[in-house]
Amino acid sequence: MTSAPPAPAVPYPDPEHVRADVAVVGAGVVGLATAWELRRRGRSVAVVDPEPGSGASRAAAGMLAPVSEVQYQQEPLYPLMTDSAAAYPAFVAALEEAADGSVGYRTTETLVCGVDAADRQALADLRELQRRHGMAVEPLTLRAARALEPALSPRLSAVHRIPDDHQVDPRRLVAALLAALVAPGLPETCRAGGPDGGPARLVHDRAVGLRSSADGAVTGVHLAGGGMVSAAETVLAPGTGLAGLEGLPGSWRPPLRPVHGDILRTRVPGGAPALLERTVRGLVHGVPVYLVPRADGTVVIGATSREDDLEGTSAGGVFRLLRDAQALVPGVADLELVEAMARARPGTPDDIPYLGRIRGPAGEPVPGLVVSTGYFRHGVLLTPLAARLAARLVLGGAVPDDDAGHLASTDPHRFDRPAGAPPEDPDPAAAGPRHPNRSTR
Repeated sequence: MTSAPPAPAVPYPDPEHVRADVAVVGAGVVGLATAWELRRRGRSVAVVDPEPGSGASRAAAGMLAPVSEVQYQQEPLYPLMTDSAAAYPAFVAALEEAADGSVGYRTTETLVCGVDAADRQALADLRELQRRHGMAVEPLTLRAARALEPALSPRLSAVHRIPDDHQVDPRRLVAALLAALVAPGLPETCRAGGPDGGPARLVHDRAVGLRSSADGAVTGVHLAGGGMVSAAETVLAPGTGLAGLEGLPGSWRPPLRPVHGDILRTRVPGGAPALLERTVRGLVHGVPVYLVPRADGTVVIGATSREDDLEGTSAGGVFRLLRDAQALVPGVADLELVEAMARARPGTPDDIPYLGRIRGPAGEPVPGLVVSTGYFRHGVLLTPLAARLAARLVLGGAVPDDDAGHLASTDPHRFDRPAGAPPEDPDPAAAGPRHPNRSTR
């Protein structure tokens, strides 16, 4: 079993001092899409990341699932997921034109399955919630489901069809965003400073702290290699690395925890027909698992969700994924296992990201500073929306009512303690709900 090569990177040298209109810290899908959106709007951009696309974005399965990802008691998240999913076709069309390549966007539907009677009831209860919010979920007989996907197990207890849940290939998405950032044909004002100029700069270094002026405005970032990026606006999209940045305003330290997920990539043996055409998700004795088929014959199987100290892949996690995937699709046993990996995703207490302007101790916005992190399972799905909202904040001006509502939901200060409040309970459970058995992005 071999690991896939790292995501491609634009070969710019690390400069001592880069100047741009906007510095974006973090080159996952959200950071890169935000940089591209700003570049399309005429701003020069410097993206800071030592290994672009190598974090959670590299492990993600790429399910665009505003319906099957619905969870109880997360109503504020539903409009974010639905709006971003609706924006995907236009987002993909523009990106593929700019990058002159495909991102693996597929509009094939999703089948959600249950194995035992308890799974069947859980899916039926969830369907009632989904229907109350106007989401399309169609129960199928097992005969009808297996006519669509013959590889499904004949022992399933329930199958639901979700036509509006699609997929994209995150690795191809990252590659396209990197290509689009340096593509010609965008506004000539997109010129990031530095010895080699260019429409945008990718700085292969780690941001270690914020630069600030005497009046408290953020003016860029300091780099681990000793250099710096100067910018009128800085967007922080570093995933789990947010807490390691020095110079964050005041006492602002939002609850953010790393949630590790094991994920597998498998391949149909040479000459064999495709195992699946549609994404298959399911509950196996209450534990979620998913299979995402790609057009090239690979199948992504995921994913565990664990909050432990193991950075690498969990042997037990790999075992459970293969066992449960075979309960839904027995033919998984005949696939070639080509990759097993794990990455940490940034989780918030309510699973809603932090996206907005950072405020100082007195409640005033800190000039030049926007945060966009904490996407947990929904980073790929929320990418078009995240890029649009962050760009609106950077550019200023009136915000449409829908986007204003989204920004209210993603307020990065929603968990702040009031002034004078006693210290938080040190109990780790106070950091937010744990979801050890959730499927993850």
